[in-house]
Amino acid sequence: MQVAKVNSIRLHYQDTGPRDGLPLVFGNSLGTDFRIWDAVAGDLVDTLSLLLYDKRGHGLSGLGTPPYSIAGHAADLAGLLDHLGLGEVVLCGLSIGGLIAQSLAATRPARVRALVLCDTAHKIGTDASWNQRIATVESEGIASVADGILDLWFTPAFRTGSPALHAGCRNMLVRQPVPGYTGSCAAVRDADHTGLVGRIAAPTLVLVGDQDGSTPPPLVRSMADLIPGARFEIIPGAGHIPCVEQPAAFVACLRRFLHEQGLLP
Repeated sequence: MQVAKVNSIRLHYQDTGPRDGLPLVFGNSLGTDFRIWDAVAGDLVDTLSLLLYDKRGHGLSGLGTPPYSIAGHAADLAGLLDHLGLGEVVLCGLSIGGLIAQSLAATRPARVRALVLCDTAHKIGTDASWNQRIATVESEGIASVADGILDLWFTPAFRTGSPALHAGCRNMLVRQPVPGYTGSCAAVRDADHTGLVGRIAAPTLVLVGDQDGSTPPPLVRSMADLIPGARFEIIPGAGHIPCVEQPAAFVACLRRFLHEQGLLP
């Protein structure tokens, strides 16, 4: 287990793979920890230096003082990179992890050599929808909304074809700390990067599952259109978390992009 003190909290992370080359950093979605990247990391760990971490309020990381902000989450990530002596990185963020990646790439461009934004957008949801979710979770717990969330995360084929993995993802969701979960819901609610993403200068790949119920392909495409030179690709047979549902297809897109950027042979 690897834990670093960053911005007065403890962040749980995993730093693995060969030490040469630019590190590839993965940022998780709301209600998950870095285990969602297990299949992807297992395919890449022999050739790339990988950094996976749990944002504050999630997984084994500290809670801090919720509610949070995307800028605060981005400052945590920058602090973790500093702690590990990492300068420039390739950054891959999913959902809220994508909002955090957008923030870091736009405000600290020297830190991001290339960017992969997965199943995310410049603005996700409405104040009303997030306030309703926060109120429900605070009064009834995450389990009360879990099944509806998993219906957005995964396709029907995955839910019926991989029941054990689907159940494991549900357990991951409901076991997150309620204040950490709702604190990050507030961060997503308050984030509007419509005017920010146009400042991203790093080469950018934008990915989305074709059946994503949380950030549907047209919404993700609208974000990609705001980022200069961004490439947009759809992963077939996937919902909101293609790194779990279609890891081979996800890795293929990622490898192709990194190869084109000269970051993989």
